[in-house]
Amino acid sequence: MASVFCSNQIQPMIALMVGAFLVASAAGNLNQDFDITWGDGRAKILNSGELLTLSLDKASGSGFQSKKEYLFGKIDIQLKLVPGNSAGTVTAYYLSSQGSTHDEIDFEFLGNLSGDPYILHTNIFSQGKGNREQQFYLWFNPTADFHTYSILWNPQRIIFSVDGTPIREYKNAESIGVPYPKNQPMRLYSSLWNADDWATRGGLVKTDWTQAPFTASYRNFNADACVQSSSGASSSSCASSSNTANWFSEELDTTRQERLKWVQNNYMIYNYCTDIKRFPQGLLPECNMS
Repeated sequence: MASVFCSNQIQPMIALMVGAFLVASAAGNLNQDFDITWGDGRAKILNSGELLTLSLDKASGSGFQSKKEYLFGKIDIQLKLVPGNSAGTVTAYYLSSQGSTHDEIDFEFLGNLSGDPYILHTNIFSQGKGNREQQFYLWFNPTADFHTYSILWNPQRIIFSVDGTPIREYKNAESIGVPYPKNQPMRLYSSLWNADDWATRGGLVKTDWTQAPFTASYRNFNADACVQSSSGASSSSCASSSNTANWFSEELDTTRQERLKWVQNNYMIYNYCTDIKRFPQGLLPECNMS
């Protein structure tokens, strides 16, 4: 296996003693990190595990999932999106548990007509309930090269980042009765699929199948995270195994808070916490937090 089950500061024997969860830092061969789950050959792992591609044509899209489940961590992957006229396509990259009360942390990239920007869609589910969307344009062309998309998930907050710049912070608001994803281990999933019934301008723009196959590319996956073992665990055992893992208690410093404000002031195009028409009975409780 390519994963190393401790940080450089933790002795391997100490890490193995924590039992149910182990801190894993995975970086390397994508064959060892992911299983291709659907697509009938449209998903491929290439270059001795250094590159993964998903493709979509009129018959089918494709997808993959991580071999491991995580409970808290920092997940990074580099992604180059479908170029050209990508209207109607969605490239999804997300963490999720299973079942009707699942938790989920979403990046979704909504394709657009050539020359128009992608929409980066984010959402958070806890106990099966979402409706916490924020959407952004990007300040670069995400189809021209690889860029790093990161999810930091710890007991206090979830931070979405692009190339190290935070674009969204979602804080634990259990103190005011808002469920927070903290008990269900989640796998990483990604898929490329056709959603021209809603994705581009509410479904007004349809997929141009003459441009198919559409292809997205992935590389440089890294998971500095708590990995579920066969015996199951709690977040406390995760904490005990990661006392030197900065992400477990990480928060935004002043510089990163300013970067977050810059993104939200200049590139945010939708925020559920300002959508009074959608929530006429009142915005969701966490929207009133500072």
